[in-house]
Amino acid sequence: MKIKDLPKIDRPREKLIHYGPKKLTNSELLAIILGSGKKNENAIDLARKILRKINFYQEINFKDLIKISGIGKTKACQILAALEFFKRFMKNRSSLIVIHPKDIFKQLYDIKDNKKEYFVAFYLDSRNLIIKKEIISIGTLNASLVHPREIFEPAIKNLSAQIIIAHNHPSGDCQPSEDDILLTKKLIEAGNILDIKIIDHIVVTNNNYFSFRENRLIKE
Repeated sequence: MKIKDLPKIDRPREKLIHYGPKKLTNSELLAIILGSGKKNENAIDLARKILRKINFYQEINFKDLIKISGIGKTKACQILAALEFFKRFMKNRSSLIVIHPKDIFKQLYDIKDNKKEYFVAFYLDSRNLIIKKEIISIGTLNASLVHPREIFEPAIKNLSAQIIIAHNHPSGDCQPSEDDILLTKKLIEAGNILDIKIIDHIVVTNNNYFSFRENRLIKE
């Protein structure tokens, strides 16, 4: 089906105008950047195919993109230009001070509705300024494999004083599992040895979050 044949409210551009960009799926956002699809494949379908084949958390180059059927030089350039613009925009933003778990929830817009678990670490200085955000692991639908070494190596390199860990629950239930609780205890113990505190663990879903600190599973 061509995008013009969809009901107006389901077309990506109209949807963005009426509801704002946050209401669009990743494929709808990418479809707007692409502008058009190809024969027998509309822009949304093409965007879905790109998202299945390309890991946007890794470095993407021109050659990788044009290998995908339906992506020529123009569309590859559009995607790369959009990604570079976003990187420069984020790089030039002032550092975020974390005051409340909601501050972290807002920074997890890119993983909260993913179909796999993404485990993320925020490295903070002693003033609660975010030094770096890093994706530690990408798991399955219901499990992430995380080793303390993967958490604390970047903390040492970036001279981080404290860490907030976070991950998404694709199930839509932000209540922590027993594995989440055990992992958090393990990381807190490792942090105590290194004198780098784990100050919160935040579990997110598309519309909600659970903070270990707010719920007293991590003490002040």
